[in-house]
Amino acid sequence: MQTITAATLKAWINDGQELAVLDAREDGEFGRSHLFWANPCGLSKAEIRARQILPRLSVRICCVDAGEGALAEKLAAVLKGIGCTDVHLLEGGNKAWAEAGFVLFSGVNVPSKAFGEWVEHEYHTPSVDPEELKAMMDAGTDMVVLDSRPMDEFHRMSIPTATDVPGGELLYRIGDLVPDPATTIVVNCAGRTRSIMGAESLRAAGVPNKVVALRNGTMGWELAGFSCDRGSNASYPRGVPGSLATALERASAFAGKHGVKTLAPAGLPALLADKSRTTHVLDVRDPEEYRAGHLAGSRSAPGGQLVQGTDTWVAVRHARLVLVCDTGVRSRMSAGWLRQLGGWEVHVLEGGLEGAALAHGMPPAECPEAQHIHADPIPPAAVAAALESHTAVAVVDLARSVDFRAGHIPGAIWGVRTRLAKLLPALQDKALVVVAAPDLTLAKLAVPELQALLPKAQVRPLAGGMATWKADGLPLEADKRNPADADCIDFYLRPYDRNDGIEDAMREYLSWEIDLVHEVARDGDARFGQG
Repeated sequence: MQTITAATLKAWINDGQELAVLDAREDGEFGRSHLFWANPCGLSKAEIRARQILPRLSVRICCVDAGEGALAEKLAAVLKGIGCTDVHLLEGGNKAWAEAGFVLFSGVNVPSKAFGEWVEHEYHTPSVDPEELKAMMDAGTDMVVLDSRPMDEFHRMSIPTATDVPGGELLYRIGDLVPDPATTIVVNCAGRTRSIMGAESLRAAGVPNKVVALRNGTMGWELAGFSCDRGSNASYPRGVPGSLATALERASAFAGKHGVKTLAPAGLPALLADKSRTTHVLDVRDPEEYRAGHLAGSRSAPGGQLVQGTDTWVAVRHARLVLVCDTGVRSRMSAGWLRQLGGWEVHVLEGGLEGAALAHGMPPAECPEAQHIHADPIPPAAVAAALESHTAVAVVDLARSVDFRAGHIPGAIWGVRTRLAKLLPALQDKALVVVAAPDLTLAKLAVPELQALLPKAQVRPLAGGMATWKADGLPLEADKRNPADADCIDFYLRPYDRNDGIEDAMREYLSWEIDLVHEVARDGDARFGQG
């Protein structure tokens, strides 16, 4: 296996050529300490995730871990197994990186969150603190509060009177939502980034209203002693807004100012056929719209989330990004920000959905390894019956730890696919072990691995995954402390995901976010605002 030094990797990050830095640890471990431009590619889902974030398998790749070496080597082997041809290891991992005098970062979506702080400083985004907002509410100020997060986060907790309008939808819909230029617009999220980016999207695109971000979002609101609403579903009206023409004019000016390229539909096949470059095709519409019809081969990447967490979808620095929507508004706004975040050639596909043969639903994960595993799925009803009759059966659930806490099959055991040996004491006397997962692909990958550990048991995946179990109305149980916070290696817990010390965690998080700009300057690898 080819190894490179920290100095070599530092040079690669800054040489302007395509590069993917992939961290082999699980997301929770990654969040504790990682390189600025690293992307999480945890071994438990590496066969699936690597194909999603590496459209061109011949791209230059460096695998890293904390310094133990074994995890990075395993990831490199997986990547070579799926066809990657230019794979390297960082000698000594993160430990060697730090010893070379380079900066390591905690947290997740760090480039995007640091960019949000840069935007606030560069554009002088105005904000109000929670006490000011509460006073405005009490005074009956002509105002609206717009929450720029996805509905699942908004539903969990929201500012009183707020309406959910995810960041990618804000400029697209603001003309219908707030037709009076005298109305003050307050944009919030849970913390800082999406509040800043949402407010500045409206300001930078020329919306005439007074627009401000809520300083520190719902966390700041609760730390100030105010209560959030729970369970709200207030959302924007669906469909193409009546103010489309104005939104498109504003978005086009914003994108043009920042060097966004437009691409005719006929030009996309040529980009995809170019084996010397990586091209990510990302649909920035609402996921509901994506499911209703999208370009085959595109990934759903809602615009506000794409800008706030770019490393979720894009691993390759200096790749081409082609953004798709139906009207050109949402793609142009997202593209303008991604150009400023820096490091990609960004295109907007003009009229890309018009007259095209569209695919429907969310595409299944591409994973030939799972397709070649012969495992007989067991119907949810049969599992429920076995559990009810106290048969020697166990369910191993491979969901994210936070999702397992929220609802799982009664009695199920949570686990991480590549660390299943830890579960042996609870499984050794079982005649049947059922593998549940968010989708059948991940469950099937675990079947032979569990079977090797339990040669006397029958191991079968749950047919249809947990989505089918829930759709069938079968029982669920929830336990916020199972697994414990310290065991959630697969997910970087947000302050409000924790069981204890939530307020301290909020304060720590907000301080961390504000300080990111200083750490990024010390690191020196970001090129914000330089296209």
